[in-house]
Amino acid sequence: MSRIRGVIFEILAVCFLAVNVFAQDVPPPPLPPIIEDNEEVRIDTQLVDVPISVTDKEGKPILDLKRENFAVFEDGKKQEIVNFFAADEAFEAALLLDTSGSTRAELRLIKRAAQLFIDSLREGDRVAIISFNTATAEGSVVGRSTSFPVAEVVTGLTSERSVLSAALDKVGTSNGTPYYDSLLKVAGDVFRNPASERFRGRRALVALTDGVDSTSDAGFEEASEEIAKTGIATYFVHLDTQQDFEDGLLGDCYSSTQFSKAQLRRYYNLFPKEFKIERVLDFCKLGDFERLDISKRLYSLAADQMAGMAKASGGKVFPVADLREARLAFRNVASEIGTSYSIGYYSTNTEFDGTYRKIRVEIKGLPAGSILRAREGYTAPVK
Repeated sequence: MSRIRGVIFEILAVCFLAVNVFAQDVPPPPLPPIIEDNEEVRIDTQLVDVPISVTDKEGKPILDLKRENFAVFEDGKKQEIVNFFAADEAFEAALLLDTSGSTRAELRLIKRAAQLFIDSLREGDRVAIISFNTATAEGSVVGRSTSFPVAEVVTGLTSERSVLSAALDKVGTSNGTPYYDSLLKVAGDVFRNPASERFRGRRALVALTDGVDSTSDAGFEEASEEIAKTGIATYFVHLDTQQDFEDGLLGDCYSSTQFSKAQLRRYYNLFPKEFKIERVLDFCKLGDFERLDISKRLYSLAADQMAGMAKASGGKVFPVADLREARLAFRNVASEIGTSYSIGYYSTNTEFDGTYRKIRVEIKGLPAGSILRAREGYTAPVK
């Protein structure tokens, strides 16, 4: 037995020596390269997505453009296009339905118009639905509750038509217009995460609204800034509710439609601080002339805000007189989004300085009279 043990020890000793000799012959793995502070690291540079819509002079989409037709400039400096998506790729859209007091009497028509948008989708397109609703909370008096308008995501992004149709059936109405809050919902909930590769530069907001906010906690500046950060194109089916709203403004203050306190403050903030004007926040103390002036300015402000967002993002405003016209507008929006291009580039400006960068897109070979709409810029992130 002791002899056998000796043999085993001899064999183990030989194996140990062989392993050590082999290890000495194999060179150690190379050290990772040292990256100097002034070297550009592509992974730390933001990929900038630019949605682009191109139509001929009659408004028909131009569909046969290639990557080599496009050139993109940031602050006047040409950039290298690293991503290009043609006009037939799938898209993601947040469908925002304004079902507030100014439109809730026609909820059925709103749903029918939205269903037409859903029916216009192609295979692979994904849509989320956001609308307004009325929530309740217990008030300060025991046994009594208060109601207030809220923006809610009825369904997240999905390509299932049956899910979208069922979500439309659940869309309710609100006793106010939390429009700015709903924009935050789009940016913070629907498009909270970066787009997957197939949807880069192919995301959009499609909103049916008059754009006149009355009850949001957020302001327009905050909401529009958050939307801009997502890089999505914004399309507005701008429903004209002004005449109906103003018809209800006049006469006895207790039976007429009233402005919210937030709307009155927004109106007075339109005037310079040095402008001497009495700020009346009690609706019943406003005469008919003042009420109409406030309404006209608020509707004009809303129109300017929608136009500005659409232009800056490469989207478009579709004005409609009523919800019957909105049905055709929804179909046109779906067609335009579905025939848009998108490009992506890594900015040669690698500073994380929070500055605004202007984007300019040029396209070679376009017929005369063609119309180009593209994202106009973005704000650089800050580390």
